[in-house]
Amino acid sequence: MAAPLVEMSGIEMHFGSVTALAGVDFSVGEAEVVGLLGDNGAGKSTLIKILSGAIRPTAGDIRFKGSTVRFRSTRDAIDAGIETIYQDSALVEQMSIGRNLFLGREPTRSIGPLRDIDRKYVREQTRELMNRVGIMKALDPDTPIGRLSGGERQAIAIARAMFFEADLIIMDEPTNNLGVEEAEGVMRFIREAKEAGHSSILISHNIHHVFMVVDRVVVLRHGLKVGDLNRSETSIQQVEELITATARGATW
Repeated sequence: MAAPLVEMSGIEMHFGSVTALAGVDFSVGEAEVVGLLGDNGAGKSTLIKILSGAIRPTAGDIRFKGSTVRFRSTRDAIDAGIETIYQDSALVEQMSIGRNLFLGREPTRSIGPLRDIDRKYVREQTRELMNRVGIMKALDPDTPIGRLSGGERQAIAIARAMFFEADLIIMDEPTNNLGVEEAEGVMRFIREAKEAGHSSILISHNIHHVFMVVDRVVVLRHGLKVGDLNRSETSIQQVEELITATARGATW
């Protein structure tokens, strides 16, 4: 059996006297979509911030692609192959679609003794990526992000992760405040990412959305992992009971 893409073992996080995570084990397989669920304060965001390099754990180990890693920053995680897509997509509204797609990793070309952004390449790749993630209407790559709908912004953020061949795409509440059609579009993008060989972690309060796309569900409660279940072998009701601690035995 192949080793998981991600293995987080015994992860602990303390903020002074507050324990945010207490010995959590978490894994994601190759081309697997894992739903990370739990009520507010369960520890989901803390776990993801650790995996994305935003904060360092108090204790525990992380293995990524078979090697032990110690991310000192989000750039370390990005360079390793982990992209995180937050609810606000972390896009710059005043910049164009193309500039946002390549932000921080702009392709350049020589102009005499100088180098400048290869704008032709950016526009060509942007059009191709928009088609790939299902934005079929004729959007100019120079269109400012601020003119896009919420679903289109999510699509651009996911396209960026796919273009730079992220091994793991983390999505934190990607459908929050989106309309029905736009939320369905995000679900489609997650499936397409899986088909392209990318693994994903989906954090969402909408369990119905999670069950549409995930292979496995991990539930946290008060900093502890209380459930790790195959979607095909569980139900929305069982997961809801775990989240609210009404399940018999309280841990599966």
